Amino acid sequence: MAGNHDLDDMTMNPTEAEAARRPQSHACIQSYLATLDNSPGVYRMLDAQARVLYVGKAKSLKKRVANYAKPSGHSPRIARMISETASMMFLTTRTETEALLLEQNLIKQLKPRYNVLLRDDKSFPNILITTGHPFPQITKHRGAKAEKGAYFGPFASAGAVNRTLNQLQKVFLLRNCSDSVFDSRTRPCLLFQIKRCSAPCVGRISAAEYARAVRDAERFLQGRTTGVQEALAAEMAAASDAMEFERAAALRDRIRALTQVQSVQGINPRGVAEADVIALHMEGGQACVQVFFIRANQNWGNRDYYPRTGSGAEPAEVLRGFLGQFYENKDPPRLILLSDDIEDRDLMAEALSERAGRKVEIAVPQRGEKADLVAGAARNARESLARRLSESVAQGKLLAGLAEAFGLEAPPARIEIYDNSHIQGTNAVGAMVVAGPEGFAKSQYRKFNIRGTDLTPGDDFGMMREVMTRRFQRLLKEDPDREGETWPDLLLIDGGAGQVGAVAQIMADLGVEDIPVLGVAKGIDRDAGKEEFHRPGQRPFALKHNDPVLYFVQRLRDEAHRFAIGAHRQKRAKAVGATPLDEIPGVGATRKRALLAHFGSAKAVARAGLADLKAVEGISDALAETIYGFFHERG
Repeated sequence: MAGNHDLDDMTMNPTEAEAARRPQSHACIQSYLATLDNSPGVYRMLDAQARVLYVGKAKSLKKRVANYAKPSGHSPRIARMISETASMMFLTTRTETEALLLEQNLIKQLKPRYNVLLRDDKSFPNILITTGHPFPQITKHRGAKAEKGAYFGPFASAGAVNRTLNQLQKVFLLRNCSDSVFDSRTRPCLLFQIKRCSAPCVGRISAAEYARAVRDAERFLQGRTTGVQEALAAEMAAASDAMEFERAAALRDRIRALTQVQSVQGINPRGVAEADVIALHMEGGQACVQVFFIRANQNWGNRDYYPRTGSGAEPAEVLRGFLGQFYENKDPPRLILLSDDIEDRDLMAEALSERAGRKVEIAVPQRGEKADLVAGAARNARESLARRLSESVAQGKLLAGLAEAFGLEAPPARIEIYDNSHIQGTNAVGAMVVAGPEGFAKSQYRKFNIRGTDLTPGDDFGMMREVMTRRFQRLLKEDPDREGETWPDLLLIDGGAGQVGAVAQIMADLGVEDIPVLGVAKGIDRDAGKEEFHRPGQRPFALKHNDPVLYFVQRLRDEAHRFAIGAHRQKRAKAVGATPLDEIPGVGATRKRALLAHFGSAKAVARAGLADLKAVEGISDALAETIYGFFHERG
């Protein structure tokens, strides 16, 4: 009978096949009711291949499953999901809040097709003013807040925080150098000359004056800007009265810089001290969520997101799913303003409050300044999505042209572009960038530190062999059935026939021979526009110099080149600052700094006697013996 049903499905259209499967799916779901109670928890719906279709939470698992078991009354999306369900899994929790948090974790981990999924969840940069030093440092910080100090943020982008830092340095003249650089200075650096630092490293400012500048900077970042400006204005007037015109002019410039910081921030709401303003716009089956960050009554930037809509989820579900995943690795503010109401708003607020360790309020304002902020965010979301849809149409045409130009079966949904970067084989890095219908997928970019010890310096073929082997061995291990979205439809290699042949051989050795490989080689005189294209076993060819596909491929190759060079420079810069001390167990940044300050260099540490090492502040007798033994055994 099962075979007959499969044959029948082949002759039906998708809607009829779905309707035919639905009674079986409802019966399957109904069978779980006997073993469920009214406990809160999380459920998973799986298809016939045990792939997770949907993850949900429920206040009462029994009532939620009973609702799915009903033969009618479902939206088309839910009915389609039910028809594909072959089994379910359950996990009970103590509270509904726990169920909500677990649901969001599982969604991010399993990426079910019918759930809303936030695809870009990078952390945001903050401004950090360090503590524990007589002259604190002001710097950009991203990631875990492990370092002691005062954090201000988040800022929407690195550009936003850099612009603010740049202006703050003009106003408050705080140092941005590391402690090790600070300790080693014997004369003021360039930042002092261009009036961006007060040169505390060489005593050009007293500790008390510098501490006052730090307090003013913190007050400004907390939103108490009026007092800071009034104090600077009073100082300027006093300097002018005393005929200290050079100092008065410097204070005038600092006041202008402070005003510029505020003007660049644009929207500065008076009645909203701390909030995230989140607005959703949906169109054409796609969604854009715009987030504005309001801190200390100042706008610290905005950012747009394009979550996957779970095969047609309603706005309330999209926004609820976004909130749960967005704040999984971020501290929520005290107030979150939404454009649309969500189901279980109070429960979401309770879950975020529990995660933050303080009260978090979620509101949907209808009038006043808060409603104006939400309306502005909604307008930005609408405009951003319109631009994205327009770009997607153009991108789709380019991908179709690419498929036609290179004889692909269909426009590629995922292109992986590879390049290497090194200087005579040193600090070698391989890079992979990803492009598709929505443009460059920067969250999918990967860099590969070349590990091969048997490679000849500058062996590009060997480096590419290592990169491709590591990439596809991992794919074969993690997704052998190609069910996810991480398998490419086209490999683009920066190189000619040799590189293409090497990659084709690697793919054949791994048993992956159905992914097209295309090499892009610089043509005559290595000029852009004269590129030659190479396919395994085929003669090279070129495209017309005015072909849009040629420009598209150049953009793909140049992006891979840019990313590879950036990764190489980062690795080289890290290697330049590295010392043998980094390899000694128990010697972290603080102890390394203490050793270098005491002895002057890593070489001097290596030559030091055991008694000298024990004399260094912060170095225990046991660690001194470890350091001495490390260099003694190496020598």
